[in-house]
Amino acid sequence: MTEAHRTGVLIVGGGPVGMLLAGELGLHGVRTTLIETLTETHDEPRAGTLHARTAQSLLRRGYLAEPAPGERDPDETVLVPFHFGGMSALTIEAPAIEGPPIVGQSQAAVERFLEARARDRGVDIRRGHEGVALRADADAARVTVRHGDDEYPIRADYVVGCDGARSMVRREAGIPSTSHPATFAGILGLVRLLDPASCPNGWVHTDQGWMLINVNPLGQSRLLTHDFTHPLPGRDAPLDLAELQETTARIVGREVPMDQPGFLGRFSDFCRIADRYRAGRVLLAGDAAHVHSPLGGQGLNLGLQDAFNLGWKLAMVATGSAPDSLLDTYHTERHPVGERVIANTRAQAALMRPGPEQDPLRDLVRDLLSFDEPNRYVADLISGQSVAYRPAAPGSSTLDGHFLPNVPLETTEGPRTVAGLLHAARPVLLVNGDGDLAEAARKWQDRVDVVRLRTSEPLGAAATLCRPDGYVAFTAATRSGLEDGLTTWFGPA
Repeated sequence: MTEAHRTGVLIVGGGPVGMLLAGELGLHGVRTTLIETLTETHDEPRAGTLHARTAQSLLRRGYLAEPAPGERDPDETVLVPFHFGGMSALTIEAPAIEGPPIVGQSQAAVERFLEARARDRGVDIRRGHEGVALRADADAARVTVRHGDDEYPIRADYVVGCDGARSMVRREAGIPSTSHPATFAGILGLVRLLDPASCPNGWVHTDQGWMLINVNPLGQSRLLTHDFTHPLPGRDAPLDLAELQETTARIVGREVPMDQPGFLGRFSDFCRIADRYRAGRVLLAGDAAHVHSPLGGQGLNLGLQDAFNLGWKLAMVATGSAPDSLLDTYHTERHPVGERVIANTRAQAALMRPGPEQDPLRDLVRDLLSFDEPNRYVADLISGQSVAYRPAAPGSSTLDGHFLPNVPLETTEGPRTVAGLLHAARPVLLVNGDGDLAEAARKWQDRVDVVRLRTSEPLGAAATLCRPDGYVAFTAATRSGLEDGLTTWFGPA
């Protein structure tokens, strides 16, 4: 038997979620190995939208550029038109000091960027290596890896399944899931339109279904069909240009000439969520934990936010800087977020069911979205800005559990921003002045960065602990409250 390769964390699956998680762990010096079946990144025209909360998180790692100091008023916002259930009635709003609320970037480009960062941080990335079996106990997790005709074992303290909707890790770990059947069948195609000038551009709705057509008169155009005709084809059913042409013609109501398919793929609104994101030494993230329709462009963002939430927690536990119980908060915090995304994609699919009987419902939703408050509610849901990890303790500050905005801070070391302080992915304690609380916090300085503020504005709290993922862990007004909070999150000093 080949001697097992040993590592601190083994990540199975090297898409954007796995690569981001690997980079987060590498940033903390955790010995990390990543295996990925594909030998190179595949350029497929799937996810291409980084929503506001993901862009804000990337900003906090220095992956996106911050607006220049003084360039943006802290109260200024940026508005971007978007859609809900195919209806162009939504406006996504985000603070201008965070940068744009939507960043257009292909999934392949995101994956390549994050892979380069992970490699720079010493992560052992093994492309062309496939995980085929897993066994975990109280001491370690062991994965059998296939490379060509050979198999070898890897022994890890923790294994994270980022291996997609048909996750081997989820299956082998025996983690059950809850699913909802598909109600529509979709085709995603990159084709050349032979008469682009006469082709409708954007969302098209008829009694036969919905289409999204991104017309490119100079190259390949992107087409997405949403066909509610039953019975639905299986995910692995053969697919060719003729089926895309027939479905497009039926939905649009006339022939749309096209040729030269560069990509053809199926999708649907089938939904599944793992009942647990953690089973001992095994964890799930991204599509291994949840799948749903691409409506609203939320899938990639949901997975990347999993990685931001899990990365710092797993790093601190793996390095002995926090108790193992910290990993339990990953499921507690992220599972409800996954459920809410699945719920809103199912709601969008319900709105898109063709036929005049649905028109009054669509009209009502469109009218509601014309008002500021419901528009903001739905927009924050789609963009991830409504996510908050609310604490259970009564009497908590309104900041607790919420994402800390990228406000300018006057520190004893000079002007800083929240995003700039989080580039190292370490917890940051913002303390007013250099008094008793700052002194108490120094006992945790091996795992928490203490930043002294010259003024309590704009936070208002005597001490604010900002987690590496940008959310406020807790606020404290007294020394005992601060010490209790730091002990709860990171163990004894």
